[in-house]
Amino acid sequence: MPVVVDSAPLIEAAVLERVLATSLAGGGDMAEVFAEDRQTSSAMLDDKKVEELSSGRERGAGIRVVIGETTGYAHTADLSEAGLLAAAEAASAVARQGGGTRIVALGARQAASPRAEILPSEVAKSAKLELLARADDAARSAGGAITQVSVGYGDSRRRVLIATSEGVLAEDDQVRTRFNVSCVATGDAGMQTGYESLARTEGFEVFGKSGVEEIARAAAGRALTKLSARPAPSGEVPVVLAGGSGGILFHEACGHGLEADHIVKDSSVYVGQVGELVASPLVTLVDDGTVAGEWGNYAIDDEGRPAARNVLIENGVLTDYMWDYLRARKEGRLSSGNGRRQSYQHLPMVRMTNTFLLAGDEDPDEVIAQTPHGVYVAKLGGGQVNTATGDFVFGTSEAYLIEDGRITEPLRDANLIGNGPEVLRRIDVVATDFAMMPGTCGKDGQSVPVGCGQATLRITGITIGGTAA
Repeated sequence: MPVVVDSAPLIEAAVLERVLATSLAGGGDMAEVFAEDRQTSSAMLDDKKVEELSSGRERGAGIRVVIGETTGYAHTADLSEAGLLAAAEAASAVARQGGGTRIVALGARQAASPRAEILPSEVAKSAKLELLARADDAARSAGGAITQVSVGYGDSRRRVLIATSEGVLAEDDQVRTRFNVSCVATGDAGMQTGYESLARTEGFEVFGKSGVEEIARAAAGRALTKLSARPAPSGEVPVVLAGGSGGILFHEACGHGLEADHIVKDSSVYVGQVGELVASPLVTLVDDGTVAGEWGNYAIDDEGRPAARNVLIENGVLTDYMWDYLRARKEGRLSSGNGRRQSYQHLPMVRMTNTFLLAGDEDPDEVIAQTPHGVYVAKLGGGQVNTATGDFVFGTSEAYLIEDGRITEPLRDANLIGNGPEVLRRIDVVATDFAMMPGTCGKDGQSVPVGCGQATLRITGITIGGTAA
């Protein structure tokens, strides 16, 4: 049964108008109120013991005042009119001082209330703990070599309201649910780990669509496979990325370089390349905050702009960058709906949402069959990227040799070393099996939920940094 949405706004419209007027009383180009009400809960089962069972609520607002090139920002946990007016006066004073961006913290408080098809906050804690226990049992049943299992659950509801002196008045209500399993397998090769997660912008109903046992078995299987894995070879070889597994590579190695703040600072390899061929004609790269259910989905960004589908690279040609309010304002254009912030205590910046390569028309099995020799990456791990050059290093969580067009031995300790723009140019086949994966993107000290994805594809050559002699 659909849940009734809270009708009361976080801040009344008349109060917003007075706060915005106060923000601009000393002069200014734009004033903004960003209010947030967030509720969270989490649980952790480690080796069959409940190590964490917690919930929290926080509420507050940030006031931004822009004067020319200077931004003043103050945040407060006091949503009374007096508290908001004090923050407005502080932000205005900071903006008038000039000298860049400074943040004034005015205090802390708490409150709350939540929404979704099944609100997680209305689900009994015992039901959430039962999910953890079921996943633990499933992981351990995968094999006697599984010696350690950790299972985590989390949910959040985030209500936001944005009002600006330019007439924007917008609200959003975001419910997110996540579940993850980590396993350790012990054998002759020592201890090996496996991880799998589910994360959706949905309520507790997500567990009626996806079984936690399946997630647990995937994590356990990954750890068990590594016990028999051989050290990865070194050198440049063709690499096939499984559907969904490699989206993080394009998010990190290409997506960040297409964020407008890097462009205007001349710190991206993609500066000045709009209209140029920057990738294989098989590559169309999209950032889309409107994809329902995905981890980076929302109705409006954190500046009140509607989420949008933005084509960044089309058939290999760079078509646009991602924009927030400030960067777009300088260029005389609209934001692309990519202004995001971690919380009301943070200024917004240009961020990705759900970033992915569109699917192609090849059969994924044929992609492997047509690769005489190489490495098949079933799941990528973490990595590091230099946005100014596009150079990156990524680990792999699950990888295999490809020999004579077949997936053969599992590999461990394999790193992918390359350059984002060069990898885009070396994609020579894209399959139909598109899939998305959730992630958390960190930038300048702020973390936000994002999605990344692609179909199975082949890169004609990428350097593998392995440990094999």
